[in-house]
Amino acid sequence: MTALVDVNNFYVSCERVFNPRLRGVPVVVLSNNDGCVVARSEEAKKLGIAMGQPFFEVQDMVGKNGLQVYSSNYALYGDMSARVMNLLRQFAPEVEIYSIDEAFLDFTGMEHFDLYARALEIRETILRCVGLPVCVGVAPTKVLVKIANRLAKKDKQGNGVRILSGDCSDVLKSVETGDIWGIGYQYAALLQRNGLKTAFDLAHASDAWVRKHLSVTGLRIKKELLGQPCIKTDTEVPARKSIGTTRSFRQPVASEAALQALVADFAARCGEKLRRQNGEASILTLFLQTNRFATDQPQYSALFNVSFAAPTSSTLPMVHAARYALKRIFRAGYEYKRAGILLSSITPPGNGPQLAMFDPVDRNKHGQLMMVFDALNVRYGRNTIKTGAQSTGRQGRLTSQCKLSARFTTVWEEMLSIKISSDAAPGYPIR
Repeated sequence: MTALVDVNNFYVSCERVFNPRLRGVPVVVLSNNDGCVVARSEEAKKLGIAMGQPFFEVQDMVGKNGLQVYSSNYALYGDMSARVMNLLRQFAPEVEIYSIDEAFLDFTGMEHFDLYARALEIRETILRCVGLPVCVGVAPTKVLVKIANRLAKKDKQGNGVRILSGDCSDVLKSVETGDIWGIGYQYAALLQRNGLKTAFDLAHASDAWVRKHLSVTGLRIKKELLGQPCIKTDTEVPARKSIGTTRSFRQPVASEAALQALVADFAARCGEKLRRQNGEASILTLFLQTNRFATDQPQYSALFNVSFAAPTSSTLPMVHAARYALKRIFRAGYEYKRAGILLSSITPPGNGPQLAMFDPVDRNKHGQLMMVFDALNVRYGRNTIKTGAQSTGRQGRLTSQCKLSARFTTVWEEMLSIKISSDAAPGYPIR
């Protein structure tokens, strides 16, 4: 058996942990630059606010409907997610972190346990220790456990837990093919055209037809709907084949000097991510783009690739390459709204091409320097130490986050303060 633990309305729930007044009222969390809605409370969903909807379309609801709005607080959300995942490791020998708010738990060998009681214990532990509400689905396969978790969210009488086992025909008949995990929009439309409207229909279609039209992946989904495990729990986080840092600017940037500092920031950030997965990159790509929505302004976009002499994870050549690429594609007279750096052709250290006999770069010294960079930035905060080409002060603040809550769990100065009255009634516990 496999369990799927999913935090309900994760971003909103994180905000509610530190601000109980938000409970029971409509809340939305916005994307970078406070542009679009990326998370909604159940109350906000009932107001008709859609996922991805531009904020300016719902801004009037703030006064009329009591809508509360917050900017994305990624530092807070990332830390709360880590706390949840650490707790989940107490309940199963293998845990696969699927996303920031979801994880699969492998219950192999635990079939004779009271899995319903265990799922309830998971919910209660996370709520007590972290303050976040979760739903738990349990089933023999990953595809079925996704359905179980979806039903657990809808079932108000099931205490946020749903277990699927044995004959699941009635459940599968209630699930549309477009709601099956792994079935995208195009496949769903194909299935509908061929009369396969529910998960039950897909589960009982012929293997030959499914493989022909949905490939091997679709055949695996079909078998998983029948309770045959085909998708294993993967506890190892796969190394990324490319690493990127992109930003939409709060205000358009027209100055080449300002862009030079910003792309240096992007390159340095990519270097940090690359070293974290112990990789080396061979190619750096820079792209620039004006605001495509500003139809009254001239438009321009371009990208440029730089190949390193040898794969590297050092920030120094990456910053140099990014600034060189910018000089090649920058055009004066345009206001740039978006830019980004992408590292590709990533390999483990030492797996790149053979170095030249008279290679002028002391790569061991670069590696030691980057270790010092990362150690200081981890201990004292990001950008404690950086290259001279990077931005300084407010110059590096690209995004607008006017409604940002405090980083309650990661910054001492922003930790929540609680004042307790000295004349509190004796005998009452203080929590």
